[in-house]
Amino acid sequence: MHTIAIEHEILADNEALANHNRAHFLAHGVYVLNLMSAPGAGKTSLLERTLAELSPRYRIGVIEGDVYGREDADRIEKHGVPVVQINTGGACHLDAHLVHDQLERFDLDQLDVLVIENVGNLVCPAEFDLGETDKVMVLSVAEGDDKPKKYPVMFHVARVLLLNKIDLLPHVSFDVARATRDARALNLDLDVFPVSATTGEGLEPWYRWLEGRIARAKAR
Repeated sequence: MHTIAIEHEILADNEALANHNRAHFLAHGVYVLNLMSAPGAGKTSLLERTLAELSPRYRIGVIEGDVYGREDADRIEKHGVPVVQINTGGACHLDAHLVHDQLERFDLDQLDVLVIENVGNLVCPAEFDLGETDKVMVLSVAEGDDKPKKYPVMFHVARVLLLNKIDLLPHVSFDVARATRDARALNLDLDVFPVSATTGEGLEPWYRWLEGRIARAKAR
């Protein structure tokens, strides 16, 4: 019981600061995306593709979350967008406090979009609200189509599911229809886009969806 009480206290504290972050983003008209996946699903590659498409039209900032290192931040920096690295030092997720502590490094009045690339993990990131507008889940076809049933919370909280690496479908056992069905059974409002960050296949609908969400945030 003591352990459960501590966990509830941690989550409640995080939720309070997440709401503070959210109000801050809304006040500045910034659309905030929390990008989540297991390690190796292709989050950073998808983000690079998305930046190449959208950064000529939108002012985008990026927070990179990793346990150690800044390899992904170095990749993102080459796209000419402001990027801040957060190293958790062992924690399997970002939380609202870690994000809040880095916001002063951005001029939010000069941003349309803030992308938070979370630590690669299929459990913890879903449990911690960061104050984002939308959570986006990336699942690579190489991981298996059973993941929605094995890790339901990730799919339940996401607004979008990007089924990445569809260029590998001829070489792996992955049923797109099954994964989509199981994910939508957990989340009726889930939008699903089969994509390939390698070939670019399927990315246009994702870009258009994102542009619509950015426009909605600015209108609010």
